[in-house]
Amino acid sequence: MFEAFNLVDLLPYIAVGLVAQIVDGALGMAFGVISSTLLVSVLGVPPATASAGVHLAECFTTGVSGISHALHKNVDWKLFWRLLIPGVLGGVTGAYLLSSLDAGITRPFVMAYLAAIGVYLLVRGIRFPPREHRDPRFVSPLAAAGGFLDAAGGGGWGPVVTSNLLVQGAQPRMTIGTVNSVEFFLTIAISITFLANFGFAALTTAVVGLLIGGVIAAPFGALVAKRVPTKTLLVMVGVVLTATSVFSLVQALR
Repeated sequence: MFEAFNLVDLLPYIAVGLVAQIVDGALGMAFGVISSTLLVSVLGVPPATASAGVHLAECFTTGVSGISHALHKNVDWKLFWRLLIPGVLGGVTGAYLLSSLDAGITRPFVMAYLAAIGVYLLVRGIRFPPREHRDPRFVSPLAAAGGFLDAAGGGGWGPVVTSNLLVQGAQPRMTIGTVNSVEFFLTIAISITFLANFGFAALTTAVVGLLIGGVIAAPFGALVAKRVPTKTLLVMVGVVLTATSVFSLVQALR
């Protein structure tokens, strides 16, 4: 099957996967958001196709991440189960609705969502949540919304869920590890939903390119995290996402 893919055609998607995975490895979030924004805004991929491609590629990257966090005891299993079921239900619902709607209809809404996430990350980078640790109370509705928006926008589980849990005072290390571990099962559920609607046509050049780029970049995320402050990375991601998404939204509304 893979001999049908041309290396020249794969290069733009490999580049997107490289950039997105390096940032995701450094921040613990944003692979889906960055990939979807660049695929839809810059490369012109339809929203449903972009989301399907991103989630199929993430089946591999989130699996490795989840196993790593579990081995390092970064998973709060009580929080894990509170996030898992509503997150998966929200993700499946978002994937089904997105694959059932015309791309021309969904594009402005998806880009508005991604622009909002960009602004959110920008604000998140400028002002960190409080340091005191306490058990988050607003979990299940947050997980359902994060899963839905992740499927509908091609990304957002990490930025939406992780950031909101941290704002509620959850411990950063356990929060990031737990959210990343749940994301593997969320991604699998969303990918199955897309495959059920699109069949193996969802295995596009974008998927293969994102997968190659993501796998190559995976070891370098930690190195970037050591050299660039998290606050600076969040601000940079917020600026890039907001600018590209707003531009694409304006183009779509013309």
